[in-house]
Amino acid sequence: MSIDENTLGVVRGRRAARGLPIGSTGARSLRQARAAGATLGTGYLGFGAAVIAGLQAAYGLIFFLSHISDYPSVVPALLAWLLYVAAFVGTAALVTIRGERLTGRVFAAIGVVLALVVALDFIAIWPLHDVGAYATASVAAGFGLLPIVTLRPARELVVASSLLLVAFVAMVVASTPLTSATVPQQASVVALAVLPGVVATSVLQRFRRMVQVELDRVLVQSNVTQPRFAVGMLASDELARLDLAAEKLLDGVAGGDVPLPLAPKVASQAASLATELRLHLIEGRRETWLHHAVTESEYLGRSVTLVDPSSLAGLLSPPQRDGLLQAVWLLLGDSKSRTPGTSITLTLGPVTAVTGSITSLAGRSVDVPVVVSTTGIRRNRVTPATWNALERVGEYTASTHEQSVKVHLHCIVDNPAES
Repeated sequence: MSIDENTLGVVRGRRAARGLPIGSTGARSLRQARAAGATLGTGYLGFGAAVIAGLQAAYGLIFFLSHISDYPSVVPALLAWLLYVAAFVGTAALVTIRGERLTGRVFAAIGVVLALVVALDFIAIWPLHDVGAYATASVAAGFGLLPIVTLRPARELVVASSLLLVAFVAMVVASTPLTSATVPQQASVVALAVLPGVVATSVLQRFRRMVQVELDRVLVQSNVTQPRFAVGMLASDELARLDLAAEKLLDGVAGGDVPLPLAPKVASQAASLATELRLHLIEGRRETWLHHAVTESEYLGRSVTLVDPSSLAGLLSPPQRDGLLQAVWLLLGDSKSRTPGTSITLTLGPVTAVTGSITSLAGRSVDVPVVVSTTGIRRNRVTPATWNALERVGEYTASTHEQSVKVHLHCIVDNPAES
């Protein structure tokens, strides 16, 4: 067995692409949240998008039928509408039967059908020399991408929308005389066909990110009520695996399936198992709730650095812990997408005795200094909710250095020597 592997063959300390152990509960939850069609609420978004696409198709079909006499050749336009309706109904039926899933091959087939719809519609309106006035099925094809945004990756929808944009622009330039009177109508139709898919993709990506952040925050929030020293959620997951491995080994020895004395390979596995259990017990006496909250979070782990050599975070009361954690989340949320390289450093200690106006608590309480140093977060970007959260931690003073805010907190906690 490799030194970097545990008794179950899992690489110790192996991390996913964004900092979470691959087999952890948090990583599994976030992978499920990222999966296409699995994000909470995307089914409702897909249904709403299908309704919008259906309403637009009904309007376009009515417009086509009311102007059918203007078409020199009606057959291509009719075929375009028949193909579009067949693709729309077929996709809806497939998703209903198979659930919120759409394979790459099926999406490619849908793309080919929509391309045929656009081509046939363009053939029908070419002699009219006015795409903006007569394009119907081709515009509906752009809306047909709306229900698919919840089922396929965003990059595929962006590529499809880009190809549709290129096709419309080329058709307008090649067939329609462009003047100050015709350009607005042509631009409006191109935007009507292309923008819905792009906007829906952007909205869905933001929605999924919101769900992932809230999921990550809920997972991390469970650490607030932990004892001063405790194993985190990820360590508990690993301990459950080690416990199962130990039970199997002991059950094998008790049942006679594993003969005594132990074979060298089995003995080595047992020794590794005992070592890992001891390491977890030692870690449980060194790592605080704040350490687990930072390391187990996909978002905090990338932006927050914790300096707490004396494990003082464990002395904070649950309200203080909640306030500190909420302030960190709000600081990162306020700075998101504004300044690249945003980071926060939390430094705790050293402990000092309580003096001054709170002499009645001297000896029974201690002052745990907490310094929140930020990079890339301006003071005028800090919201009032952040200051309210910091007030729950303790008295604070804020300063600004090189366009970054720095907060000094004084957390009054119970003296552990008095416990």
